[in-house]
Amino acid sequence: MRAERGAPVTELRDLERELDRFNTRLLAAAFFVLLCFGLLGWRLVVLQVVRHDELAERAESNRTAVVPVVPNRGLILDRNGVVLATNYSAYTLEITPSRVSGELDAVIDSLAQVLRIEQRDRRRFKRLQDESKRFESLPIRTKLSDEEVARFMAQRYRFPGVDVRARLFRSYPAGEVGSHLIGYIGRINSAEQKAMEDWDDEVLANYRGTEVIGKLGLEQRYEQQLHGTTGFEQVETSAGGRAVRRLNSHPATPGNTLVLSIDIKLQALVEQLFGNRRGALVAIDPRNGEVLAFVSKPAFDPNLFVDGIDVESWRGLNESLDKPLLNRALRGTYPPGSTFKPFMAIAALNTGKRGPGTIVHDGGSYNFGGHVFRSHGDHGLGPVDMRRSIVASSNVYYYSLANELGVDLMHEQLLPFGFGRKTGIDLDGEVTGLLPSTAWKKRAYKKPEQQKWYAGETISLGIGQGYNNFTMLQLASATATLVSGGQRFEPRLVREIRNVVSQVAMPVSGEALAPLPLKPEHVALIASAMHGVTQEGTSTRIFAGAPYKTGGKTGTAQAVGVRANEKYNAARLSEFQRDHSLYTAFAPLESPRIALAVVVENAGFGATAAAPIARRVFDYLLAGQWPSDEDMAATREGRSVAPTGTPRRADEVTLTELGLGGAP
Repeated sequence: MRAERGAPVTELRDLERELDRFNTRLLAAAFFVLLCFGLLGWRLVVLQVVRHDELAERAESNRTAVVPVVPNRGLILDRNGVVLATNYSAYTLEITPSRVSGELDAVIDSLAQVLRIEQRDRRRFKRLQDESKRFESLPIRTKLSDEEVARFMAQRYRFPGVDVRARLFRSYPAGEVGSHLIGYIGRINSAEQKAMEDWDDEVLANYRGTEVIGKLGLEQRYEQQLHGTTGFEQVETSAGGRAVRRLNSHPATPGNTLVLSIDIKLQALVEQLFGNRRGALVAIDPRNGEVLAFVSKPAFDPNLFVDGIDVESWRGLNESLDKPLLNRALRGTYPPGSTFKPFMAIAALNTGKRGPGTIVHDGGSYNFGGHVFRSHGDHGLGPVDMRRSIVASSNVYYYSLANELGVDLMHEQLLPFGFGRKTGIDLDGEVTGLLPSTAWKKRAYKKPEQQKWYAGETISLGIGQGYNNFTMLQLASATATLVSGGQRFEPRLVREIRNVVSQVAMPVSGEALAPLPLKPEHVALIASAMHGVTQEGTSTRIFAGAPYKTGGKTGTAQAVGVRANEKYNAARLSEFQRDHSLYTAFAPLESPRIALAVVVENAGFGATAAAPIARRVFDYLLAGQWPSDEDMAATREGRSVAPTGTPRRADEVTLTELGLGGAP
């Protein structure tokens, strides 16, 4: 009975405990729900408020894409407006390796059944593939015809990762003419990409989407002026990444136009006069440093490099004994031979070591320290003053003068003319040449006995031999400085840079350097002597009948050394061992407008091969004459004297006839 009376109390206590437990769970559940809603709300605030701009931009980027628009590369024109470098559009067949399904070689084999793909195309593609990243689009065929484009597009579905694109290609209408000074463009390689990382961020950003860059010549030196400003297009894309419509755009700005000081007709004339021979010519206007002709032979066709040169062509250029890729005007160094004598003479006058009337007896040889230094042939010239030493090209006169001056005084006097240092021309890769001194020899050699300067080494320097080695650019620039009375300029190939949008032209003049303190009477004496060379000296026959007055100096420089007392015999030597033919000249005599230096490698006496080329240059520039076919052939073959055929008027020779294209 007592137990039964106590049961309701126990039941009430269990009920209260259950209610407490339920309420606790309810509160926990409510707190959890509130916490979840709180987290959702907080996340919503973060996404909609805090990160709104970032996520909206990301969403927009998933829907849209910004595509760089590569600008048209700037034109290159000669001084008369003839186009030397331009652009054209063409279709290319391109493969993106990362998007190709299956073996890449098998895909190319299948493509070859649709379009013609040669072995050279495959080799070029392989080379580009080695230099590029897998996600980049690489050309397998360039310059497709409309028929080929239609044929591929009909079967495009079979080739994922393969597409046809319109690309701009560089074109050089003049071909080989002027190739060393114009240069060429090519695809950016990995080394260049790494070098570009050091560029300013703004400049580097301007190269987004750019795949080619200037590799040589003016294309390289003026790369950023020619490149232009990259534009962009904002396009809406589908889920598959294809452009649906254009949303916004900013057009690219074409690159600036380079207007050169070069006369391309003169350039073509000189290159034709060289024929198949090797050599270089540089012609400069002494009044301002403008380069009128800048020739290196043999040359190459820059069009070969535009879309990647094939292996056979590269091997032919790179392995040729004639070295067509060597810019001889800029990087080829030669002993100046007797063309050095006018500079030795002005050094003697400046230092007072010799006067105009100082007489030296030329007996045909010069003996120093038991060593005999030979003169021309086996005969002497007798009594020789300074003027006759240049006109008749006396070696003995300059052997003895070199001994009197000494190597260091020669170096001091001739360095300001630009010998042994860069001229500062607007091309990359210029070499310094070599104007020796005792300090130079100590730096150049390691062994003490090699570092010592021996007095006998000075003697040959007087006639432009020994250690002397200069470029034709240096020799032409020095000649321009001498005949202009000491006025000096940094040579320039680009005359002005023209903004293609505003058409505003910015002149590019060579920097005027501090003039040399040359006395007018000394300059007049040297100029008169060089004029005498064309009237009574070694180039008399070449300039017979010229309708203008000019001055010049022939030179013959050893390509290889000849043993002491051994007479030079070209017939016993191979072609590449024979002497070089050199000539320096200026015109007109009274107020020079042209100064030039020319070398024809392994062609012998200066009056035989080099001087006739100079005569044709002056005929063109000063008399408006173009050589006859007979005179052109005679000059190329090294058997030329004064012109014998009837010249044409230079303005009658058309650009088409020369294969140079037309004006823009």
